[in-house]
Amino acid sequence: MKSSKELKIFLASPRGFCAGVERAIEIVEKCIKKYGIPVYVRHEIVHNKYVVDDLKKKGVIFIEELNEITDKSRPVIFSAHGVPKTVPLEADNLKINYIDATCPLVLKVHRQAENLHKLGYHLILIGHQNHPEVIGTIGQLPSGSIDLIQNEKEANNYKFKTNVKTAYVTQTTLSVDDTRNIIKILKEKNPNIKEQIKEDICYATTNRQMAIKNIAKNCEIIFVIGSRNSSNSVRLVEVAKKAGCPEAYLIHSKSEIPYNKIENVRTIGISSGASAPEILINNFIKKLKDKFKVSVEEVEIIKEQVVFKVPNNLN
Repeated sequence: MKSSKELKIFLASPRGFCAGVERAIEIVEKCIKKYGIPVYVRHEIVHNKYVVDDLKKKGVIFIEELNEITDKSRPVIFSAHGVPKTVPLEADNLKINYIDATCPLVLKVHRQAENLHKLGYHLILIGHQNHPEVIGTIGQLPSGSIDLIQNEKEANNYKFKTNVKTAYVTQTTLSVDDTRNIIKILKEKNPNIKEQIKEDICYATTNRQMAIKNIAKNCEIIFVIGSRNSSNSVRLVEVAKKAGCPEAYLIHSKSEIPYNKIENVRTIGISSGASAPEILINNFIKKLKDKFKVSVEEVEIIKEQVVFKVPNNLN
């Protein structure tokens, strides 16, 4: 039965798909069109169960390692998160046709790391251990050339190498504020550390965090639609709490909507991670409308117009 309770939704914008995610999904769909099925994808193309399940229905086989490919005549796509240098070399050795769907902004970090290494710098990567993007970036350089720092505590404990030039790069999907604090600590410890002219955290991560900060103080609860293994989605939940919203939750594929909590508030905020399709937001709002009298206000802070082209050989 529908409640008479009125619920105001502040819908953060920008939200959802970024240009890198849109490009990666388009690459997969164009590969299916060009080569037929099956098409292999190494790792989840983007971190979202809905997207992955939809592509599986279209004939995509997801693998974690190239040796899982049973038919080596079929193409394989590398995910948007990027891969270590050993992966394309392995594909060449196995004579597997590969298409790289790495986000151009992740590739930019790879090239920065390589260039700094060539200039004699020892590197620090600010990021989260075992995230595929971090594995890919570390895998661009020889072993021991790059150290990972995940948080302020690790930054405080880090021991710089004496008489060695040091530079840092970052994962593209981190909390802007947390990363700024880590960099501040590193610069206090070593004022000569080389920083990037333009930060590595991508425009989409930055914009979505700004958008959620913008609505946080008006909301009693914020819901972020996204997968548990999506770094940028998890960061949005953290940012919402730090920005003044009392409660914030990630709504993933197995989440039950906490109607009992929503029953006790008048205002909620909604956003979604950069790998979550808009249909998931629409479905979530529809479920709320089935239960409550809902009004929706979209709060846009910036209009995104970034587009990344797919490889020419797929057009």
